[in-house]
Amino acid sequence: MLTIRLARHGAKKKPVYHITVAEKSAPRDGRFIERVGFYNPVARGQSPELRVDLARLDHWLGVGAQPTERVRQLVGKWRKEAAADQEPLEAAPKGGDESAGGTAGGTAGEKAGESDDPT
Repeated sequence: MLTIRLARHGAKKKPVYHITVAEKSAPRDGRFIERVGFYNPVARGQSPELRVDLARLDHWLGVGAQPTERVRQLVGKWRKEAAADQEPLEAAPKGGDESAGGTAGGTAGEKAGESDDPT
């Protein structure tokens, strides 16, 4: 049976965890099939706290790998962040189209007003 779990690395009191796909019987920090991300709970400054390759993770979930509870929480957090990052990108073009439509509509209204003017 496959499991998606955290493998501890890093120095004493400075843990870094790799999110790995491994056989359930393999040691925690031992043999694994694929590394799909990392989690750094003591990240500071510009260094990222969490990164997950969602395409590979979804592949392994589709194959039947079972994530641990902590990995499930971290992936949920990552998906929320990814969705939040994509919202402004999608909202900006929509807002740009609306403002462009408003400008074009105003221009059309002005033209219509000019043609309706009898003088």
